[in-house]
Amino acid sequence: MTNYEVMFIVKATLDEASIKKIAKDVEKILIDSKAKVIEFKEMGRKKLAYEINKEVSGFYYLINVSASHDTIREFDRKLRINENIIRHLILKKESE
Repeated sequence: MTNYEVMFIVKATLDEASIKKIAKDVEKILIDSKAKVIEFKEMGRKKLAYEINKEVSGFYYLINVSASHDTIREFDRKLRINENIIRHLILKKESE
């Protein structure tokens, strides 16, 4: 298993309960795929550097996870489909 760092931004125009549910759903996707979530951090609401699909701010989340390449590929596909996630980024962490 490889360590990854995942950051994603949820639309700020949603109500707070929906935002929390989306974040928990994202975490559940990883857990159901047998990935190990090391850290799940809510970064809060931040203004975007530029407008994305008429959104000017979003809720940022950071996840450190240990998973296989296939799990991350499927996770990436599911995040692309979710219309409530503005952007996401998956980085492979180097071995220490």
